[in-house]
Amino acid sequence: MPHDEPNRIIHADNLAVLPTLPDGRFTLVYLDPPFNTGRAQARQSTRHVRLSDAATGDQPAADDSRPGSSAITGFAGKRYERIRGDLLRYDDRFDDYWAFLEPRLAEAWRLLADDGTLYLHLDYREAHYAKVLLDALFGRACFLNELIWAYDYGAKAKRKWPTKHDTILVYVKNPATYWFDSTAVDREPYMAPGLVTPEKAELGKLPTDVWWHTIVSPTGREKTGYPTQKPEGILRRIVQASTREGDWVLDFFAGSGTTGAVAATLGRRFVLVDENPEAIAVMRGRFTDVAGVVFDDGVSQS
Repeated sequence: MPHDEPNRIIHADNLAVLPTLPDGRFTLVYLDPPFNTGRAQARQSTRHVRLSDAATGDQPAADDSRPGSSAITGFAGKRYERIRGDLLRYDDRFDDYWAFLEPRLAEAWRLLADDGTLYLHLDYREAHYAKVLLDALFGRACFLNELIWAYDYGAKAKRKWPTKHDTILVYVKNPATYWFDSTAVDREPYMAPGLVTPEKAELGKLPTDVWWHTIVSPTGREKTGYPTQKPEGILRRIVQASTREGDWVLDFFAGSGTTGAVAATLGRRFVLVDENPEAIAVMRGRFTDVAGVVFDDGVSQS
């Protein structure tokens, strides 16, 4: 992808598009996949097998750590065959979801630059499964953070603690070279400003791994009408910390296009992909006044 390539919004099945993009192009991949794919998937049962030291030797094969290989390096360097089988013992619905998501995450790994970072945005139903499998896919040493986005809006549960958070799992391509600049992130107010000096209170504090941020207001300027739209403040924090001006950002579950809108505001380049015609229609309206955006009306694959 040449550096003069325009920002692109692609209407297509992301799994058809991703193999056409060049290795290592993107400094940031942000993904907010559907939590329930609604797709029928072929069932595949596999075993969890730790390869013996005698079988593996001291050094892995050259591409053993690549996603999609039959043996994966993870879990503090131990090599395992696929681990889906164990997870299936806990929830037989999981394999359907992961059969959809895993090949797309393998492509995300390939597309990340050596200093790149993946942010995978999930809810409580899938986050714990995804953490285990991302440890295997990326390698456990590449796990950076579990971010909790906490909000307070909507119905209140009566018979359990109300569920008011999402989880964002953060993995880096290379734990020795990834880009992260906390000084570029907008600061936030102290929750107890009286416990710090007036100077610190005025400056604000850097966010932690728990992000208190409201949802997109139903009557606010950000609202596009897209049902799964995420707030710009969440994406702004991610883009600020994990990219530099001019870096490429990828979101292949683009939805309303918030990732691209924030990237454009911060001087980053972007590629967005979505197969939903409603998402493309929303993004056409949202990017009307953003220069240098090309819409690629590829054939959506069902």
